[in-house]
Amino acid sequence: MKTHYYLGWFTNFFPERLGRLLQKDITDRKSIAMISSNPSKLEDDGATECSWLDQAGILFDDYHLINYRVHKEEAQTIIQNASVIFLLGGDPLTQNGFLREYELMDSIKKSSAIVLGASAGAFNMSTKWLCSKNLGFNVGKNTVYKGIGLDNFSVLSHFDLENNIERVQSELSPLSEEITIYASNKDCAVRVKGDRIDVFGTAFLISNSKIRKLKETL
Repeated sequence: MKTHYYLGWFTNFFPERLGRLLQKDITDRKSIAMISSNPSKLEDDGATECSWLDQAGILFDDYHLINYRVHKEEAQTIIQNASVIFLLGGDPLTQNGFLREYELMDSIKKSSAIVLGASAGAFNMSTKWLCSKNLGFNVGKNTVYKGIGLDNFSVLSHFDLENNIERVQSELSPLSEEITIYASNKDCAVRVKGDRIDVFGTAFLISNSKIRKLKETL
């Protein structure tokens, strides 16, 4: 049963309930493959995301960071052998380009590993997502980017939703006519396990131009 976590960004560490759930789901801890969102920057090493896992008591035998220091063929092998794949937070546009350049999208989609994505990583786990200046991107025009497509929905992750509901609804309405969108704030998670979708924290569902707040189920 495939398990995917679409994470926001956490103020400190995983909340206790979420940490316990991850502990229960992540039973194979041989290897974690972390995919950078800024692969040219060596300092973007996933230390923050690793600290969340460490605090939850989730440790791995081997840690691999995939960036431009890793050859394309080696990156493919790391993905194939990973127990957990973690798409790191940061710049979703740069990460999207890197995933394409290294041809990692199909490898991740075919993997039986648990897949986590924080903020930018959550964007790129989804089927498609909107890049818009009104959603915090430094771009001139709106563009819809294709993600890995682990699950058939779109994601807006790590956004100040409560203070921008009308803007978010207006901006995402056209895309919501094509595909369901999960929008989440900080300290949140959407978990897909098999056919079940669960929510932790503040999250909204946008579909057919309508938006509604979801009840926590985790």
